[in-house]
Amino acid sequence: MRVDPCFFCGRPAWPSKGITFMRNDGKSFRFCRSKCHKNFKMKRNPRKLKWTKAYRKNAGKEMVVDSTLQFAARRNVPVRYDRELFQKTVKAMERISEIRQRRERIFYKRRLAGKRAREVAAARKLVAENEHLLPRLRGSEKRRLAELAKETGQDVEELEREELAKKAASKKTKAFGGEVKRLRVRTDGGVEEISERVAGGVVEDDDDDDENDFEDVNDDDEMDTD
Repeated sequence: MRVDPCFFCGRPAWPSKGITFMRNDGKSFRFCRSKCHKNFKMKRNPRKLKWTKAYRKNAGKEMVVDSTLQFAARRNVPVRYDRELFQKTVKAMERISEIRQRRERIFYKRRLAGKRAREVAAARKLVAENEHLLPRLRGSEKRRLAELAKETGQDVEELEREELAKKAASKKTKAFGGEVKRLRVRTDGGVEEISERVAGGVVEDDDDDDENDFEDVNDDDEMDTD
């Protein structure tokens, strides 16, 4: 069974799956899915699309130079059937795939080495460029913290960070659509707790509220008859 790679993205196109396009000159193109077929018909360059193997190899994100990749080359050489030869070939294919996967893991690990350090450096650069947007302390507060640091022997920067953290924690934000608990006196002398929305709507979950409303309606009817 031969598994051909997709002509556009490079993924494996399994037998009985995907699309095969035959050109007028007799050349066949295998596609793993309709997405690749449509992009091919729109004459798009696979090297410019980030989800293709060609782009990843061109950008240095895939392992290109390795001896295990040479075994995947297509060789149209007829070989007489030999059972032992085919058994050895199948075992060699499994072993080669294991070696290739291990080397790919090592390649990815080396490629991603130092990523955390680069992210930290980029974050520090961003903070340094936009330092004017960060919260600051007033001059009087800085002088007070400097005097306090001299007396206690602490670092001024640590005191400033603690002061900023206290200010940030002391700020209370109101959530939109919050509810307020209130007490209401009923007509029979009882007290019930209701939840009232900030926007003015009242949400009542108790079943007794419906009964009380029904009693109020009956009382109004009796007063009208009198």
